[in-house]
Amino acid sequence: MKAIEIRNRYLNFFKKHGHAVIPSAPLIPENDPSVLFTTAGMQPLVPYLLGETHPAGTRLTDYQKCLRTVDIDEVGDNRHLTYFEMLGNWSLGDYFKEESIQMSFDFLTKELGIPVEKLYVTCFKGDEDCPKDEVSSKCWEKAGILDGHIFFYGKDDNWWIAGEEGPCGPDTEMFYDTGKPACSDNCQPSCDCGKYVEIWNNVFMEYYKNSDGSYSKLKQKNVDTGLGLERMAMLLQGKQTPFDTELFMPVMSKLEELQKVDDIQSRRIIAEHLRASMMVICDGGRPSNIDRGYILRRLIRRMIRHMNKLQIDLSELKNLIDINVENLQEMYPALKENQEIIEQVIIEEKDKFIKTLTHGEKEFSKEIQKAKEQGKTKIDGEVVFRLYDTYGFPPEVTKELAEENGMEVDTKKFEELFKAHQEKSRMGSEQKFKGGLADQNEKTIAYHTATHLLHQALRTVLGEHVKQSGSNITEERLRFDFTHPAKMTPEEIEKVENLVNEQIEKDLKVTCEEMPYEDAKASGAIGLFTDKYGDRVKVYTIGDFSKEICGGPHVEHTGNMGKFKIKKEESSSSGIRRIKAVLIK
Repeated sequence: MKAIEIRNRYLNFFKKHGHAVIPSAPLIPENDPSVLFTTAGMQPLVPYLLGETHPAGTRLTDYQKCLRTVDIDEVGDNRHLTYFEMLGNWSLGDYFKEESIQMSFDFLTKELGIPVEKLYVTCFKGDEDCPKDEVSSKCWEKAGILDGHIFFYGKDDNWWIAGEEGPCGPDTEMFYDTGKPACSDNCQPSCDCGKYVEIWNNVFMEYYKNSDGSYSKLKQKNVDTGLGLERMAMLLQGKQTPFDTELFMPVMSKLEELQKVDDIQSRRIIAEHLRASMMVICDGGRPSNIDRGYILRRLIRRMIRHMNKLQIDLSELKNLIDINVENLQEMYPALKENQEIIEQVIIEEKDKFIKTLTHGEKEFSKEIQKAKEQGKTKIDGEVVFRLYDTYGFPPEVTKELAEENGMEVDTKKFEELFKAHQEKSRMGSEQKFKGGLADQNEKTIAYHTATHLLHQALRTVLGEHVKQSGSNITEERLRFDFTHPAKMTPEEIEKVENLVNEQIEKDLKVTCEEMPYEDAKASGAIGLFTDKYGDRVKVYTIGDFSKEICGGPHVEHTGNMGKFKIKKEESSSSGIRRIKAVLIK
């Protein structure tokens, strides 16, 4: 069964069970300063899990594009991916354990045709914070899970929370028995030998973990589930890895045809990073030296390094992109629509990286000369790491060049430094997320409202070509990216500032209406990311000045927001400008 069929069956199944199908949120989160990318299906929905009403109702289902970089250095093995698709269904204070478990069982056994003897499940065994989840185990028994196929584990395995604080609760996980021999007499779903593969996770979100470590009950019980599409496609197709499925095979086959050196790990890295890069660019990402731009740059450059390792001509990049677009456009039509810009961004970054490699080789030459003058036969690990960290110079290239000069490299020291760097990056990537504006306080709500005023002011002063391309809000400031071809003049900045402050001083009323998306467009409301909205949307109107589709929340009146001040206007990327502004009380 192909991946797109699994996706469609999933969405249709839950639609039949009263769920509204909502679009995937963009990979680049809107108004969420705590993460670089959308990393889970529940991330854009946190405000609704905490009690805010969703315009589509209390039962939702979708596929969500996700990107996680925690395991980026593991990509190339038989299972790790940075970009993946998560299928999910949610109950926002509607059904709970029994109905959720029955639907999951029915989907797996009836829609996907998985034999019940292949299915194993795990439940929470209980502790001082939450009792043993006997309800879930009994629901599984009633649904049809076989005797001896239910296991109980602690918080490390069967408890879900995003970060250190936030909505959480026990979960029940479903596993697929691959048929591989058991590694021991005690082999069970918690074992990582590969016999059991996790396929779905249903979180029963009824608690909130507070900052002091205590737990309190949420005002509504929620269900949050996630099923990995690539993994399910792999299992149902009887493949050993996701790279053997139709999602990757056209590119993998072309790479095998083009390579002059055979290395399956490198082919997997190229195929995976190419798909991930294309999806990020499609959602507005651009390479840079900071934040998500750095991640995108790293994905592209790592891909290029491995093309070099396979001795594939880099001019083949365009061909590989074309193959991916052709193969994936049914699942992701936006790839075809953005094909030109995807090619432009990746090829430009390739050209920059070639210059980086040239620069790195010059720096290496200086270091090798210095080492020879000092009578050394080994290049210090600190040097190898500095070339990698400062110039992006691949350590395997350093090693090859050293060997050509009759020298070794101190790989042990490099690995120590690299692991420390990797752990630092991992800690940054694993920051907790609260999703959207789940951190709803007076300051963030005021800044969110200010982005609407700023957006309209920019359109009034600069022209209606201005469109929001991203935003980032903290308690201290707002950051707003928008389309505009030129640097703003001091006069334009002053006009925008004054226009925003005029609306604040008028103490305009902010109102919210729910309506069909088409009605919202017809009413003149601005949609920031038009491909992310469902059939019904929330429209926030600020006096007679601004009208936008948005999830909220906002202030009720503008009068108490404070004085708006633009601190900086700069380039974010080609054709995109960035404003940083504050509200001064």
